[in-house]
Amino acid sequence: MAGRISNLFRGFFSLFISGIERRNPEALLEVETDNLRKQIASYNQGLISHAALCERLMSQVKKLQSDQSDIRAKTAAHLRVGNRDAAGQYALRLQTVERELDENKKQLEQAETTYKDLVRSRDVAVANAKSKIESIKANISDLKTKRALADLTETASGMITNIGGTGDTLQRLESMVEEERSKASGRVRVAQGNLDVSTLHVREAEQKALADQALADFAAREGIALPGPAPVAGQIEAPETARKTMGPAAARE
Repeated sequence: MAGRISNLFRGFFSLFISGIERRNPEALLEVETDNLRKQIASYNQGLISHAALCERLMSQVKKLQSDQSDIRAKTAAHLRVGNRDAAGQYALRLQTVERELDENKKQLEQAETTYKDLVRSRDVAVANAKSKIESIKANISDLKTKRALADLTETASGMITNIGGTGDTLQRLESMVEEERSKASGRVRVAQGNLDVSTLHVREAEQKALADQALADFAAREGIALPGPAPVAGQIEAPETARKTMGPAAARE
């Protein structure tokens, strides 16, 4: 049971970390770049050790070559003077030095070849890693651009879908305003239907007659002659009507 719970927690933690990595690819790339630097530094330390081995072998080869020349000269010198025993001892030492020299030359050649292969492998690996890093950087930039474009597109799509759609605030407001306008138009129509136009005309005529009478009274008191109304075509005003209109002062005149 404890193992299953532990596996469950590890699974949740792995999912959590994976989610963080997906949301932050730049941080993950920076970590991997730093790891690459560390690996290159460690690899270079190995190359340094191997280069030191090559240098040591080269020194040994040079020393053995020097010993070989020296012993060969001594062997030849003793042999020329007839000192065979000493010449024989030097000849044995010369054989040993030559075997060591041949072995060291082989080792040096192998070490040099290995060093060159290691350097070439490092350069190829570093070049591939750098190419991958640059490609990932470009992909991350493209990912950011496409994410931003996707967000804008989704926002625009949502606006197109929602604005003017069923239940939208703008549509409800438009419907409400249209309904109120219709109600107001109906009220105007009802009010106009209830309005008695003939009564309005009568009241208007009464107001005009009262105004004319008041004006005639004022003119009579002040002794001002009022001009008569313009005669209507086909109709002649009766003198009695004119006298009533002009008032008492006008009648006396």
